[in-house]
Amino acid sequence: MKKIYLSLVAGAGLLFSLTSTTLAQGDYPTLSQVNQRLQAISGSGSPAKLTSLTKTEGGKDIWVLKVGTGDLDNKPAIAVVGGIEGFHVLSVELALQFAEKLVKEHAAKLENTTFYIFPNMSPDAYEQYHASLKYERRGNAAKIDHDRDGMVSEDGYEDLNKDGMITMMRVESPLGDYIPHEKDPRVLVKADRSKGQKGSYMMFPESRDKDKDGSFGEDLTEGIAFNKSLTYKFPIFEPLAGDFAASQVETRVLLDYLFEQWNIFAFVSFSPSNNLSAPLKYNPADARKRILTSMLDKDVALNSMVSGIYNETVTQKAYNQTNQGTDGDFFQWAYFHFARMSFSTPGWWAPEVKDADGKSIGNAEANFLAWAEQEGMNDVFVPWTSIDHPDFPGQKVEVGGIKPFAMYNPPFSKVGEIADEHTAFILKLADMQPKLEFLNVKTEKLGNGLTRITADLFNNSPLPTHSQLGERSRWLRKVRVDISKDAKDLVAGDKKQLIRSIGAFDKASVSWIVKGGGNVDIKAGAAHTGFATLNVKL
Repeated sequence: MKKIYLSLVAGAGLLFSLTSTTLAQGDYPTLSQVNQRLQAISGSGSPAKLTSLTKTEGGKDIWVLKVGTGDLDNKPAIAVVGGIEGFHVLSVELALQFAEKLVKEHAAKLENTTFYIFPNMSPDAYEQYHASLKYERRGNAAKIDHDRDGMVSEDGYEDLNKDGMITMMRVESPLGDYIPHEKDPRVLVKADRSKGQKGSYMMFPESRDKDKDGSFGEDLTEGIAFNKSLTYKFPIFEPLAGDFAASQVETRVLLDYLFEQWNIFAFVSFSPSNNLSAPLKYNPADARKRILTSMLDKDVALNSMVSGIYNETVTQKAYNQTNQGTDGDFFQWAYFHFARMSFSTPGWWAPEVKDADGKSIGNAEANFLAWAEQEGMNDVFVPWTSIDHPDFPGQKVEVGGIKPFAMYNPPFSKVGEIADEHTAFILKLADMQPKLEFLNVKTEKLGNGLTRITADLFNNSPLPTHSQLGERSRWLRKVRVDISKDAKDLVAGDKKQLIRSIGAFDKASVSWIVKGGGNVDIKAGAAHTGFATLNVKL
């Protein structure tokens, strides 16, 4: 892998110039290279401030880039999060390139919007991409007894065919649940009992049953997965989740940090969850539950609108559409527990491939292999190879399958274009942020030194000031309207008023009756909506 060269830029003194990042490396960056680029983005004179929130069990930094100008904490903000899953190395690169492009090419956007960029929430797991043994790791470096048998990491993966990768192993057995896929026999799928199909293979991750409990690869040499340890629908007692929600330091510091950032109005997450290529659907029954499991109807409509913008901006069309998310994940937490609009995309999918009859292949793995063949990518699959397995004496056992990371991360040569399109989408979302203005301002003399002031506080945006869930939340701050007149001079109207929400291109009317003369200052807004000010001469 080639070195990334940094250079000091004269003049403004901005330590940022990367000698064509996408050209200077031919593969996804190492953690060291990620850190170099983050330091470059936040160099002297940059509008980006880099902070290490904590170090993981593996001694890796959890970074946040705070990017903006002016009063950063009192203007609408978007949080961009990468590395939500450790095997999704593309997500880190998309967050990194967004930060680089934002600072270098889109500085004008920083006048109105603040950006919080968390490039990699799973650095311990991310490191496995560049390790001598490659496998799709999710957990951090914490020492965890996943199968709760009193021993730690005694039954992890094992490279049985000595190729430096962990894939799958299939065991021929009449008790198996799997059969070869009809359009690509390299891929195994579950037998459909309703169609009378009989399984012929058992499937396991490449491993041995070292503790002789009948399970394979159930006590991994890795800790807790960030994307399985959040507080919404925390998956109790499941491997990689931990004993309780937010048990890991990197999760706690992120949540603590976010709960101090009142100005965030939306999240863009790069993760396997997907509500951008197609919006989520509204489920009335789930939306009426005490613990919500469906987005509320107005928020689903917002999701649909933003999804349309995404599909206009990002040219690739998803093979697999919506993905609600999984228990304990970040994407759902940002909406259900933080009450902000939460948008997530994997950033890339293998495009849909049709068979000779023009029909969908109908299986994600078979579709990926068909696409890879079209692209001339012949190194994405490990052919099934027989091995002697001590746990299956006298049985046919083969190791093989799609190589680690291949299905979720495109060749690095494709990443530049993907990053350009997703940067454009995030900037379009920023342009949609709530914008408060005072319109129809009127003063009416009532006699006896009294004046009635009326005005419409208008939200000049296609997004409401609050998500529907945020409007209900006791946490997300309401729009506050303050008038500078002393309370003793207010005959009617409150010195401080709270407005729960103002819809898209909608208004809230405010009025006061005041006595006396001079000028009156009125200020309205919240950190996540920005503020509007008004000076009225009585």
